[in-house]
Amino acid sequence: MRVRTFTLSDRKEIISKIVREVLVLFKVEIVGRSGEADYLQLSVVNHRLPDTADGRVVMESQLLLFERTGRVSVFKRCSTGALDEREGAAVNRLIKLNLYHIFREELDMPQAPWGILHGVRPTKIVHRWIRGGMGEEAIIERLQQDYACSEGKARVIVPMAFRQLPFLTQSDEKTVSVYIGIPFCLTRCLYCSFPSNILPGKKRVQEFLAVLQKDLLAAKDAIEHYGFCVQNIYVGGGTPTSLPDEAFAEMLNMVYNAFYGPSIVEFTVEAGRPDSITPAKIETMKRLAVSRVSVNPQTMQERTLRRIGRQHTPEDVVTMFHALREAGIPHINMDLILGLPGETSEDVRDTMEKVTALGPDDITLHALALKRGSRLKLLMEGQHVKLPSDEETRRMSEIAMSYVRKTGMHPYYLYRQGYMSGDLENVGCCRTGAEGMYNIQIMEEHQTIIGIGGAATTKVVDFRRKRMKSSFNAKDLVTYLRDIDIYIEKRRQLLDEAYGPQS
Repeated sequence: MRVRTFTLSDRKEIISKIVREVLVLFKVEIVGRSGEADYLQLSVVNHRLPDTADGRVVMESQLLLFERTGRVSVFKRCSTGALDEREGAAVNRLIKLNLYHIFREELDMPQAPWGILHGVRPTKIVHRWIRGGMGEEAIIERLQQDYACSEGKARVIVPMAFRQLPFLTQSDEKTVSVYIGIPFCLTRCLYCSFPSNILPGKKRVQEFLAVLQKDLLAAKDAIEHYGFCVQNIYVGGGTPTSLPDEAFAEMLNMVYNAFYGPSIVEFTVEAGRPDSITPAKIETMKRLAVSRVSVNPQTMQERTLRRIGRQHTPEDVVTMFHALREAGIPHINMDLILGLPGETSEDVRDTMEKVTALGPDDITLHALALKRGSRLKLLMEGQHVKLPSDEETRRMSEIAMSYVRKTGMHPYYLYRQGYMSGDLENVGCCRTGAEGMYNIQIMEEHQTIIGIGGAATTKVVDFRRKRMKSSFNAKDLVTYLRDIDIYIEKRRQLLDEAYGPQS
């Protein structure tokens, strides 16, 4: 649907945001006065009606469509909040729900798999209801009723949330994880929007390692000062294994010496691409007790790999996988992307055949998210690249999940991003016993994550005030190297606010 202009009765920023989320969901395009449009104007008007006798919020939403003929079509929907819902949250949810139902029922738009569950972490809602004593079937029903979530998606995330409970209980207020960001890659993939840099020369790499050492030691001091117990170490990026062999060994030794100990449940390194792996790096990871390595082919279609800027073949992925297995790495993850340019559901079927034949412990299925920072987004805007349709991407997801289930894997963590192909999700699946503890902790925001390195984020869970705050290291490498003392101090202040003496 294309409209020339859009108006909204409420000027609050949060209302504007949630209404626009619904417009994006149904691909409503505001073209301006010069563009070709189906309607002259779309207007949204929201009214709060008197609360129910038991105190529940009631909201009415109107959607007005102004046609070229001068005719105005008016659609109304009224919904009532839940007893256990905060007032502000109820208002926002009901506005979204009303508009969603108007688009679906009055304007004949297709169902969105996740309904109005737009947030990154939909399982957090499920965990809140679990803590309130609700059972599995009741939560599935409520997701469909309150959020217009499809039964299929509800039956993915609800059992998943219950499976996560034993892992979340292994963490308390003083249990933390450590994330180390290595912001380098050998090349930049077409779809990538991550804050990574093409691997620089030896001098700049050494400068980065010296600053990283300072960052690591400051984090180590904080961990000892507050009496934290480190549960997981995660070395990500970028592609950490893009570092030359000696630099990689130096970096991993620094990490091991700073944080490894008897409390460590999981030590993960993102190896990512086969063209970044060498026998020396595998030996370093084995020697330093790395327990989980990510191998991210994204696809096993050679023409797609070339198209997206990958400098390796599907055969290289197989070789890398076997080398890691032979080295005795306990868990190997593999990441795939659904919705890559030029691919079909049959390509995904072939990729899944090849990947599942290797027997990885964990497969994460990512739906392509078209981000502003990627070259793919620019090419799309210039009409140089065509992506699979939403319907085709959903078929890809169904095929991929059918292969995952045939191997005996089950979903154990999930997150969503804006502008995902097919309105889908990123979902991690694994065999029983191979769940990634760090993945669960970072997605459920149940634990403080101490971020170190380029573009790393520290997320501090303040258990006293029941909130979470974050501090961010610079995405730009030059800024990170120059201002490291500022980022260390910001992290220290955040930790002190949550864990220091109460004033």
